[in-house]
Parts: sequence; C-alpha cells; structure tokens
Amino acid sequence: MSNSTADTANGNDDKKLKEGRSPISPSRVLHLRQVPSDATEAEIISLGLPFGKVTNLLILKGKSQAFLEMASEEAAANMVNFYASVTPLLHSQPVYIQYSNYRELKTDNLPNQARAQAALQAVNAAPDAPAAGGGVVPGQGCVLRIIVENVYYPVTLEVLYQIFSKFGPVLKIITFTKNNQFQALIQFADPTNAYYAKMAMDGQNIYNACCTLRIEFSKLTSLKVKYNNDKSRDFTRLDLPSGDGPPVMDSALPASFGSHGIVLPPYAGPAGFVQTVAFPHGGGLAVPAVTGTVGSLAVPTSAAPGRMTIPGVTGFPGNSVLLVSNLNPEAITPHGLFILFGVYGDVHRVKIMFKKKENALVQMADANQAQLAISNLNGQRLYGKVLRATFSKHQFVQLPREGQEDHGLTKDYSNSPLHRFKKPGSKNFQNIFPPSATLHLSNIPTSVSVDDLKNLFAGTGSTVKAFKFFQKDCKMALIQLGSVEEAVHALIALHNHDLGDNHHLRVSFSKSTI
Repeated sequence: MSNSTADTANGNDDKKLKEGRSPISPSRVLHLRQVPSDATEAEIISLGLPFGKVTNLLILKGKSQAFLEMASEEAAANMVNFYASVTPLLHSQPVYIQYSNYRELKTDNLPNQARAQAALQAVNAAPDAPAAGGGVVPGQGCVLRIIVENVYYPVTLEVLYQIFSKFGPVLKIITFTKNNQFQALIQFADPTNAYYAKMAMDGQNIYNACCTLRIEFSKLTSLKVKYNNDKSRDFTRLDLPSGDGPPVMDSALPASFGSHGIVLPPYAGPAGFVQTVAFPHGGGLAVPAVTGTVGSLAVPTSAAPGRMTIPGVTGFPGNSVLLVSNLNPEAITPHGLFILFGVYGDVHRVKIMFKKKENALVQMADANQAQLAISNLNGQRLYGKVLRATFSKHQFVQLPREGQEDHGLTKDYSNSPLHRFKKPGSKNFQNIFPPSATLHLSNIPTSVSVDDLKNLFAGTGSTVKAFKFFQKDCKMALIQLGSVEEAVHALIALHNHDLGDNHHLRVSFSKSTI
C-alpha cells in the first residue's frame, strides 16, 4: 500500500466503506491499531487465519492502522475474544484489535489495493486454506521448534509444559542444547493450538528481560520419545522408563494415535510442582485460558525487580552459595573468582578455604544466578585445572570475626560497583554467554588503538588471533584469543582495567566469532 491509498482512505472513509458506520457490535470488520509500518499484507492476514476466512483487507499505513474483514461475525468474535487477552505481535510490536464500526469493507475504488488482493487470493487459493468455521496456516503442523535466547534463569521441561499447555493439549516435549542454545520441540494434539501458541508466545520473555522465546513450525510431523525424564516426556505414555539415554525423534506416529484419538491423563507435574508460572509485569506475558485448555497463568508481583521465582518448581535448590573445587591454589584469588562468577550474577562474598586452598565458597545474589554459574562454569579449565562447581551445604558465607586471622582469603563484595546486574532490566541480562575464545570489549576511549589493546591482552599470556572494532562505534570491539582458557584468564585479569581518560575496560564473553 502506498501513502496515497492511506490518504485517500483517511479523507473519504464514509464514501469508500459501504453502508457507513453502525453502532451495532460485533461486526465482521475488525480495526487493528499500532500496526508496524513494515508489516506485510500476508502477516496482517495471518492474524485472522486461525479463526476463519479473511475476505478483505485495508491498510492505512499513514496511521499505522488496518481493517480486516472476516467471512462471518462468529469468526470475528472468536478473534476479538482471543486477542483481547493474548496481545499479538508483529515484528515484536504489540497490535491491538477491536470491532470496527463498519459492517463491510468496500475497497474496489481504492487505488493501490493490488497487493492486498493478491495476498488474499494467494491464501484462498491454497489447497488447505481455512474454511469459514476456522483453520490454520497452510503447511503448518502440530510440532513447534522453540529456541530460548538469553537464558539467564533455568528453563525446565515443566516450565515449558505449564506455558504451552494453556493453548491446548501438549502431547510430547523434547529439550536439548544445540549450537550453545537451549531448544525444545513441542507437539500439540491439534495444529490450531500450535498456531495459537506461536502467535501468542513468539518473541515473549519468560522472565523479565531474559529467556526470550523464538518459535517456528518444525519440519517434523510428530515426535517419538523414548524416555520420560527431565529432558523429554511423552504425556500420552506414562509407562515409559526414565532412562538417561538421548531422546529419539521420529516422523511417524504409532497406530494408536492420529484419527483414533488420544485420551490425555491430567498431568500434575512432579511432586511439589504447583500449576502456576509467575511472569513479572513488564517483561513476561499473562496467558489467558483458551477454549479447551485448563486455567490461566498467574501474574504475581515479583519479589525483586529483575529477579523471578517459579512457585513449586524444584529444578534448582534454593541456595545461593556454591562450592567451587579443584582450583589452582597458586593462581586463584578471591578477586579472580569474583570477576569470573560475576559474569553470571552478582557475587556477594567469596571465601577460599585456609587449610584447603583448592576449595572456595562463592555466594551469589540468589539461587537462580548460582544455577546459571554452575551451568556455565562447571568443567571449565582455569589456570591449568578443571573447575568444579556445585551447590554448597552452607546457606551463606561467614565473614571472619573481628581479630581473626584470615590472610585476605574472605572478601565481601556486597556493595561492589562492579556488579553487572544490579540495575533491573539491564542490557547485561540479554548478553550472558558461556565462556568462549572471543571476548566482547566495551567502554574503550578513542585514545586507545588496536595495537594498544592487542598488546594489553598479549601481556596476560594470550595469543591474539583476531581483532575487530564495531563499525558504528569504536567504543566496542571483539578480540579472539588462542583458546577458551586464555579468554577466561584475560577476562579475570583485564575486566575493569583502567585505560585512562576515566574509562575502565568492560570484558564479557561473546557468542560471535571474528
């Protein structure tokens, strides 16, 4: 649509829209507000497809609005009722839908309607086009592929089940890690439910400013699960063993599935699991009860900004203290542990054991951060040793009593200015990655050159393999070192390094390569 179309429509609504305005509601014509300017006709039409046939479309790009005409008032009513609580997203921007005062769209005399009409014809010509009573996007199936980005807090199979079962019966879930990304395959009983889930949850955050869901339809038509455990589960087969073997995927359902129907047993989750998932206001989504699903997700106020807990979920202990072992006593310091573990949360206290200096206690701000540190650092090489991290039996790190000789092995960092996550909603929540050979550098003054930075990192014993300033901003750069262990050592040594001009270097692990 061109601006001329929008201008024409804006100035002559009563002439162009047949039968004029009417106060009667509902109408099969729907009014869409805050439509992104770069949204395509097909994307706007896709909002209505699960509910029935879309018969006409008018886009007013000058006003970021659109009118969508459904084949029946029943289809329009179903669409309005659903999106009243589950706000749809186009290009990560919320779109608001309400009944229009118009009873019918008459767009024959409007210029530049060719693209809208072509998009409508393409949908209606498809072999699997939705019928008036409802339908789905042609070619979509029952299986969703989900990538969770910015995994700041653990995402468990139970959490995924609680979120997605609100859109319809979930038959199977398989979780796995691929390319350093947590992913899941979720199979619904019906493709319409899968479409609802994708429309509502794609681009949403599970927790405040992190754990972002990226959802697409899988090429698999169904999943075959071999074990029921914390990585995979078949909710139609409670008799499966809980073996530790990898899940197996298949593209064919057993004969007992499909048209014969499946009776799903009520799933209460593991012992102690409460059927409530908490989404913080401002970052997550409250998913309402959808027809055919059970209950709704609650939205209690988070206890602390930027921190989330899931009532009843026991995927990680409620302890924020870590036992870190197999350290190199000749090289490790409390400051080194503070900097390294501080990549994954705010470290409050560190204690290296006086009589057994290869062991240390690290107290994080909360149990979620402690779990994140374990997930990313356990098994990482540090000063020639393989670091081991697990939850400690201690609930907090005790500071030495006054006058007690400690030799500087216990440090309190509660009020340190170097905490990365003290600001709620900080961008640092979105840039947490496992240790890698490539480091992200920021806060670089203009007086510091490429050679200055290369020499600085070479001075830590690192081999500099590549370096690149960000094109638009020379305050940031990527540097690739000889190994992950070298990068870990360099991060500990150089994070907060004084570069002059009142600039202290900020160093973090990067997901990118040069």
